[in-house]
Amino acid sequence: MKVLAIQSSGDQTSICLINNDDVLTFSQKHQRKKRPDWNNMLINLGLNKLFNIDEICLFAFANSSSSYTATRSIATYMKGLAVALKKPLIAVSSDDIDDLYADSIAKLALLEYENSGLNSEMFNPKNANPIYSQELQYKKVNE
Repeated sequence: MKVLAIQSSGDQTSICLINNDDVLTFSQKHQRKKRPDWNNMLINLGLNKLFNIDEICLFAFANSSSSYTATRSIATYMKGLAVALKKPLIAVSSDDIDDLYADSIAKLALLEYENSGLNSEMFNPKNANPIYSQELQYKKVNE
């Protein structure tokens, strides 16, 4: 089974491919609020040499609270891939999510998927949305 996962802390992004028994990772530091080139990260992971994107069985991203902008950006990208390829997508949440890299995210997603009996319907990409650890506060206008 092939699992692709992405995680970002805001100034560092990691990507992981679990390819059966192999675990491949790539990490990149960048300025906060700057997003790495997803295609470049995938190429560094072995895209079109070790794997093709349509061979991915499961997509996952870290539901990180350290950078909501990065999490939303990654969620949007992964959701686009999962919907286009008609594959499941898991938003991985954990108490220590902000301390994990993409390899741990991929392993947690794979475990959750296997525990579901490989039920793709449980992980519909439209339901994989970032969840915020604290309630967002908005300033009300005209009060």
